[in-house]
Amino acid sequence: MSGDADHFLGIARSLTGKRWRQRRGDDRIALALAQRLGVPEIVGRVMSARGIELDAAQQFLAPTLREMLPDPSLFKDMNHAVDRLATAITRGETIAIFGDYDVDGATSAALLHRFIAAVGGRSIIYIPDRQREGYGPSLAALLKLKEQGAGVVVTVDCGITGHAPLAAAAKAGIDVIVVDHHVSEPSLPVAVAVVNPNRLDESGVHTELAAVGVTFLIVVGVNRELRKRGWYAARPEPRLVNWLDLVALGTICDVVPLTGVNRALVAQGLKVMRRRRNIGLAALADVAGVEEPLDAYHAGFVLGPRVNAGGRVGESELGSRLLSCDDPIEAQVLARRLDDFNRERRNIEATVYAEAIAMIDRTPQQHRSLVIAAKNGWHAGVIGIVAGRLRERYNRPACVVAFEGDIGKGSGRSVPGVALGSTIIAARQAGLLMNGGGHAMAAGFTVKRDCLDALRDFLEARLPFAFEGAYLRPELGIDGMVTPAAASLELAETIERLGPFGTGNAEPRFALGHARLIHAEPVGEQHLRLVLGDATGTARVKAMLFRASENGLGAALMNLRGATIHIAGKLRINRWQGREETRLLVDDAAMV
Repeated sequence: MSGDADHFLGIARSLTGKRWRQRRGDDRIALALAQRLGVPEIVGRVMSARGIELDAAQQFLAPTLREMLPDPSLFKDMNHAVDRLATAITRGETIAIFGDYDVDGATSAALLHRFIAAVGGRSIIYIPDRQREGYGPSLAALLKLKEQGAGVVVTVDCGITGHAPLAAAAKAGIDVIVVDHHVSEPSLPVAVAVVNPNRLDESGVHTELAAVGVTFLIVVGVNRELRKRGWYAARPEPRLVNWLDLVALGTICDVVPLTGVNRALVAQGLKVMRRRRNIGLAALADVAGVEEPLDAYHAGFVLGPRVNAGGRVGESELGSRLLSCDDPIEAQVLARRLDDFNRERRNIEATVYAEAIAMIDRTPQQHRSLVIAAKNGWHAGVIGIVAGRLRERYNRPACVVAFEGDIGKGSGRSVPGVALGSTIIAARQAGLLMNGGGHAMAAGFTVKRDCLDALRDFLEARLPFAFEGAYLRPELGIDGMVTPAAASLELAETIERLGPFGTGNAEPRFALGHARLIHAEPVGEQHLRLVLGDATGTARVKAMLFRASENGLGAALMNLRGATIHIAGKLRINRWQGREETRLLVDDAAMV
């Protein structure tokens, strides 16, 4: 490879077709961080590359809610929502919780349900069926909840675009509180209160909260109001921190930035999650075979997909039921059903993903700014996941549409710096969509078949991502280079302190330059176990490549056994049966 300064190790095209790019920070700040914190210089560079300044370093390493949680009353309409909910609880009214069918919606619904039960109130959860009812509140569902005795309905993770059904519900005498985080329009839906950090008239300070984070602030506010009203004179006050595991799960799975208050919520929530106090989460971890302490990876890639599976291909309410469950036997049954649905979801997803790639690659020069794949008969429950995988593959915003007749349900995923949700709202306002909304990185919509081409042209013109007619080559961010000898357990433990990792705080990735591929063998049907060493063979590090067959990297590495290569991945601690060792999770490799 050439020594091009724009590419880390000079790698302009790796074995998976990526160019390696150095994640850069301020070298002076990096050195100062390393010296002040007593960590290796490479860790200081990792922190500097994520914008961590000296005066924020300690808070970054040990984020606390005491310092970072905002006062709920700072949000518009919060006091109205708090007053109505506190009154409903003290009067014994039934509170209906109308949630979305994804993890953010399920955790929000379960959190609010658990709080209301803990303070002696009554609530019921309603999750719409993805296939029959679609996204968000409908008048039929709201009227049904009123018939069941609900005095107030709280929509969580939905409702901000539900103008027509909420206006009709208000005329029918239904009190609705909207708790959402998706981008709003200038006009808000008719409701008792609309609590949403992404209201256009909000301060703009906490726009990155997931819906479950907003719900937690509602809970904090209602708890404070009940205390003020003397409600806890005759009953114990709940410990709200005991439900932070739900907040962490929903925040991680909704892929919102893990910065600011989100970082504190997730860091503290993961501590609660590791205690496995939530019966449903513990059952789900057991079904998934997780024996080590739960972390952000387990939340995002093991527990979250299973909670999601009910809403995607099964029964929409299963996730919220499991997270609200306190019966170990019932929890085991629900967890097994979700695990079965998750296996079914993976099979459906694989088929749709393969068909979408074939469709896009037939016209590689068409629509440079984004990729769109649409087909009759695709399962609407997996299109969001497939859109996310297409975004990663093509390094640009991606939308996937599942048509049933002339109506298509679409889901989109974006890249950093390209706000997809607001663009989808603009397309709806332009008359190209039946409905639609979202936030910067994700959006959902419904489109008529004869409007699809116009929608594609509209998005192409609005999304600032064109690159002179050529495919943008995907990039792989690299934080620095380590040797097999330096990839120690001590370094991995220090890196672990920089978590939780996710959007806004990418997990550090390191390159092992000029590493010898000593050993490579298949593990199971899709993975590779590797051993990497230095030139002398005296220092070695174990590595794993998951889903090895997906992009050809696994086959390439099997053919390179004994060769010297550059290899990139994340340093993790593998904990098994009381033992700990460093392991590199491989992301990419390149020829020397």
